[in-house]
Order: sequence, then C-alpha cells, then structure tokens
Amino acid sequence: MMADINYGRGYVYSIQYHLVWCVKYRQDILEGKIDIDVKKLLCQIALDNDIEIVELESNKDHIHMLIDCKPQHHIPSMVKALKGVSARFLFKQHPELKSSLWGGHLWNPSYFVATVSENTQEQIIDYIKSQKKKR
Repeated sequence: MMADINYGRGYVYSIQYHLVWCVKYRQDILEGKIDIDVKKLLCQIALDNDIEIVELESNKDHIHMLIDCKPQHHIPSMVKALKGVSARFLFKQHPELKSSLWGGHLWNPSYFVATVSENTQEQIIDYIKSQKKKR
C-alpha cells in the first residue's frame, strides 16, 4: 500500500501523520457507546476540515489516527479541531463523563505526532489496528 500522491495548484504532495492523544487522567472511558460516538465524531470533524482518516482506533484511554492532509493544514490547528470539537460533543452526548473527568477536560492537552512515509505506512496501519487487541 502506498500513500496517494495528490495534486494542488502548482505542487504535488503526499502528507501523512500518525497522531496519538490520551484521555485526561488516563481514564479508561473509550469503551462501548462512548468509543463508537468518539470515532463517529472524529470522522465527521475530519470530513468538515478536509482531512482524510486513513486509520483510526482507540484503546480505552487513548486515540491513534493515521491522517492524510494537505500542505495548507497546520498540525496544531488540526489537533485542536479534532480534540476540541470531539470533547464538546462527547460531553453533551454523555454528561456522565463529567463525573470521571472532573476538571471539565476530556483530553490531555499534549499529543504525539510523527510523519509517515510510504515505507512505514503499512506498519503504522497494522499498529493502529492492533490497539483493540492489546487489552
């Protein structure tokens, strides 16, 4: 599998990032309906922001994503959109989360990001897919 080559106005690009972020206090909340809802939300936020999610999985207290984006995308802005919007909607859909996340924050403020090349893309996809199996 190889990342798609995309064409812009006067440039050609292929940009993929592996993103990882954790639930605040590493609470194991990404299960059942909450897990399903957060994935739907992240897919919608990505669509709204013209970001393609190549792979997405969670493991109780953190999210792994492989995304494909454009040169105009700014990493901190993408992460802010994904984390901020998903947190607001999840708290609305699941008010019970406020009891385990007493500070009013769903996500830890930090995140991990790494560039992905066509040489490592398949390994990253396999790693992300394996997250559920690690329980």
